[in-house]
Amino acid sequence: MSFGGSSSVASGAKRPFEYGRTHVVRPKGTHKATIVWLHGLGDNGASWSQLLETLPLPNIKWICPTAPTRPVSVFGGFPSTAWFDVAELSEDAPDDVEGMDASASHVANLLSTEPADIKLGVGGFSMGAATALYSATCFAHGKYGNGNPYPVNLSLAVGLSGWLPCARTLKNRIESSPEAAHKASSIPLLLCHGKADDVVLYKHGERSADALKANGFSNVLFKSYNSLGHYTVPEEMEEVCKWLTANLELGTSSS
Repeated sequence: MSFGGSSSVASGAKRPFEYGRTHVVRPKGTHKATIVWLHGLGDNGASWSQLLETLPLPNIKWICPTAPTRPVSVFGGFPSTAWFDVAELSEDAPDDVEGMDASASHVANLLSTEPADIKLGVGGFSMGAATALYSATCFAHGKYGNGNPYPVNLSLAVGLSGWLPCARTLKNRIESSPEAAHKASSIPLLLCHGKADDVVLYKHGERSADALKANGFSNVLFKSYNSLGHYTVPEEMEEVCKWLTANLELGTSSS
């Protein structure tokens, strides 16, 4: 199931971003959790929705939006679907906070209409993983990068083959309040990365996990895969399924 694009602006952002088509995978069993899953640079929501539909997770509703098409610096300004602008795919790149706030706000808006008893999560691949991890830090801090309040209660986040944006400012954000430190310590995060990744290098994934742990995110699991490049494999998705089932307390029932 899919529905059309929308314009979403993070509070305080100067320019609107036109998002593409959003694809929804309905739960085959009792609806217990909703996860927004974000594709990588140049991709769209349809490709991931087709994969997620095959996973043995009948209690999860998946929402797979499509990023806006915008000029991307890493492509020399050539337009591509991207959650934010990026000059290089690493945690060392300059941070497009306005773009990340807009996409994190779009994710939060998609989750905000879910029923109150449903657990909420965000995940993604590559740049989508970066946006998911950024959303998790906004949840812990209680604010977007621009200072506006983060509105939803995230239960967890998953990042495959990605990196952590705004790592340099994470310490100050998490130490800003006892509540932020408590949220950081409690939210489960799964990061997976292939050692053969030649797009987002393995060291960036490893450093991102280390930065999260060093700044109070104590419930971080980092999984590495020796021969994995910049893509996913069944072994990795099996790990994701196992981790989601445990951390969302879904059990093994499909009802």
